Amino acid sequence: MGANRKFKSSVFTTLFNDSKNLLSLYNAISGSDLSSDTHIEIATLDDVLFTDRRNDIAFVLDDKIVILIEHQSSLNENMPLRLLIYLSRVYEKLISNDAVYKRKLMKIPKPDFIVLYNGMDPFPDERMLRLSDAYGDWEKAYAGLGGSLELEVRVVNINEGRNEAIVQGCKMLHGYVRFVGKVRENLKTGQVLSIAIAKAAEDCITKGILSDFLKTHSSEVLNMLTTEWNAEQAKKVWEQEAREEGREKGREEGREEGREEGREEGRKEGIDVSAEIMRALIEKTPIEDIASRYQISIGKIKQLQSVLSLYSS
Repeated sequence: MGANRKFKSSVFTTLFNDSKNLLSLYNAISGSDLSSDTHIEIATLDDVLFTDRRNDIAFVLDDKIVILIEHQSSLNENMPLRLLIYLSRVYEKLISNDAVYKRKLMKIPKPDFIVLYNGMDPFPDERMLRLSDAYGDWEKAYAGLGGSLELEVRVVNINEGRNEAIVQGCKMLHGYVRFVGKVRENLKTGQVLSIAIAKAAEDCITKGILSDFLKTHSSEVLNMLTTEWNAEQAKKVWEQEAREEGREKGREEGREEGREEGREEGRKEGIDVSAEIMRALIEKTPIEDIASRYQISIGKIKQLQSVLSLYSS
């Protein structure tokens, strides 16, 4: 597939969109010892998991297809469902259209789903997310009868001090975790984001941590991380404002239906389209065009714009 300029790589995917680094990462996560000449075929897709920021890498390795995601925000409980959709599209990409109509059993690569959690919320060393958790009471009522589709996602906490055997088992992952940790450490001292990133990069280069990567991609790392973290912070703030507005409207009307209307309005104006609006603002789309496209008031858009500028460099 050709490059799509709409989808911007993250620091994580730029670092591991390399067969050697990716193989080392997979060996550390899976506890395997695959040789350096093991063939890896990258099969990452566009426009499936995220709207504009690529944090996922899909690759075929021997008889497996691995879908690997870095997750820096609060964990999405719907990840198994999203990965089910992702997997089906990867299979479509790998398998010819008429192959499924052949009578002889066709072998397909076994899926393996891994999320590397790097967020700030409290999280255990590991957690397993299952698609069946979304089935509700039906699954409990018919447990043991078979025929139910299951999909398991292994979530591994890679923050500093967690799962050290895995993190230290891959030099690039260890360096990435140290770099992100240093940026966060700098932010806690009150440094603005761009300075925190630049100083973290300088410190890591001095200590030989991701030095070649950071020297080669210094400006890209600054741009990617600044955009990614600004957008994430802005989204959290704006979603909170939307929830507060919804609750306030519900209190004013004093009725349950009023509360539901308020919450729904908050969701429509704050959450459902916030990622698309943030991307438009980052790309310098005129406010009037955004208001017309998403049927949102200019005042609301200016609120988000002010949040973005507050956290920008």
